[in-house]
Amino acid sequence: MSTIRADEIIAAVKGARLGRVLRKFGKVTREQVHEALTLQQGERKGQLIGNILVELGYITPEDLLAGLAAQRGFAFVNLDGVEIPQEVVDALKPETATAFGVVPIEFEAATRKITIVLKSPENFQAVDDLKQLLGFKVTAVVAKPEQVDKVLREKYAGRRGDLSAAAAAAANSAALAGLSGRGDSVDIATLASAANDNAVVELVQSLLMMAIRDKASDIHFEPFEDEFKVRYRIDGVLYDMLPMPKGISTALVSRVKVMSKLDIAERRLPQDGRIELHVGAAPIDLRVAVLPTMFGESVVLRVLDRSNVQLSLDRIGLRPDDLEKFRTIINKPNGIVVVTGPTGSGKTTTLYAALNELNDPGVKILTAEDPVEYDVAGLIQCQVNLDQELTFAKLLRSFLRQDPDIILVGEIRDLETAQIAIQASLTGHLVLTTLHTNDAPSTILRLVDLGVETFLLTATIEAIVAQRLVRRICTNCKQPFSPTEEQVMELGLRMRDIEGRQFYRGKGCDNCLKSGYKGRMALFEIMSLDDEVRDLVMKQASTAVLRQEAKKRGMRTLREVGLLSIFDGQTTIDEVVRETLGDE
Repeated sequence: MSTIRADEIIAAVKGARLGRVLRKFGKVTREQVHEALTLQQGERKGQLIGNILVELGYITPEDLLAGLAAQRGFAFVNLDGVEIPQEVVDALKPETATAFGVVPIEFEAATRKITIVLKSPENFQAVDDLKQLLGFKVTAVVAKPEQVDKVLREKYAGRRGDLSAAAAAAANSAALAGLSGRGDSVDIATLASAANDNAVVELVQSLLMMAIRDKASDIHFEPFEDEFKVRYRIDGVLYDMLPMPKGISTALVSRVKVMSKLDIAERRLPQDGRIELHVGAAPIDLRVAVLPTMFGESVVLRVLDRSNVQLSLDRIGLRPDDLEKFRTIINKPNGIVVVTGPTGSGKTTTLYAALNELNDPGVKILTAEDPVEYDVAGLIQCQVNLDQELTFAKLLRSFLRQDPDIILVGEIRDLETAQIAIQASLTGHLVLTTLHTNDAPSTILRLVDLGVETFLLTATIEAIVAQRLVRRICTNCKQPFSPTEEQVMELGLRMRDIEGRQFYRGKGCDNCLKSGYKGRMALFEIMSLDDEVRDLVMKQASTAVLRQEAKKRGMRTLREVGLLSIFDGQTTIDEVVRETLGDE
């Protein structure tokens, strides 16, 4: 395996301009670099100098990749004809190698030193992530992407790490022997030793990679009196990942604490932390919440895969007419737009999609969140900090002195926050916020219960959007079926109402973990407040009256939107019945 240039030369050109790097390699002359720069400033404005040099025929795409690698301080290698020993291949689990898009070419088990090959020098984050995930001393080099992909196919395709074997290896580890029967009296050194044990590290790595691969939203480590469960949530439903030996719980929890920089010695108080990874090119945040229970510490890791989030209004599931209506609402100069629904119904994603559409250099947007889930360029995002008494209300007061155009309030939890949001709306700001209610009309009653005057609600609220998430039918095993009379009655319909309609469901396949569902979609109920609805609010009309009036004025209920999605072949009767209420 030959490097194009020695390590000393790479160290000398690290961080230099690409033209200088390529000249140092002897690939181009000063005149050729100047010619490319002149073109870059003229007729090829905006093009990268490396691509211009390739187009001029002065360097090859391979020379360019080697130069870019040297800029980052990486050697460039040729993998053609290279034999990688099986023990080196086994140093990385198939899920890890595939997820990060890297292959190992050297590994020393005794010193835990590994050399990995990247497809691009831009994937340098993989080095730090593998250090954190596996505790390896990682060195990286770069090779042509097609060569790395070839090794991945040959060595890892179709293979899956054996979780059962990894759990058994961790359970039998000598480092765990010191934890047995010790209860809460374990010393820090023993905990640290167990957390950094190779078998425990590999087990946690396998669990995380499996969850990320299967697009899980949460991973749960749950201690019980006689067992320790590891489960993950996919499309809103919890699945068992693997039965675990009871004695392994303390070591696994300690490993997660080490990765999220929490105190492994503190086992009596809740703790919150964060693990940041880059799997492939995708940034992934793991929000860690540790909770002491009767039988040990329970841990939930929330998986925030930013590449998986649809921050575009036309991709979150709004029907064409509802999309047009929602766009009209959020483009109003002032007022309050409330998005409502239970925890985990996608409210935050809807609000981010709205802000993404409104995000413009001519608009100032401030957000108060708990916590800030996704970093969005162009938004000024602030996090609530209750330990420092920085509440939504305190942040909102400060926002009004920051000259914003649009304000996002993560959640209206109390009267004070509601009053300041109303004040912001009355002074010419558009306020987007969330609330926990069952549907759009009942939001009015919830705000009145908080103590908000009805005349202030009618003066400020422009619209209320209720939403739910339902699972999509897996397209891989989707098939038509005929519902029973009982199923149709659950939707509040009769058999004659569905004549000529086609229903679908998923048979269950490997692609959807035998569930028949893959992915989720949102159902939306949009209630705009016009003069007639506002009059009813002023008269303190009941939720049922508000709902009937809103329906007369064109609002589709969650159940009605769910029915349309069933008829479109997107979801099933069971999902819509489970997530929506029938008309009263």
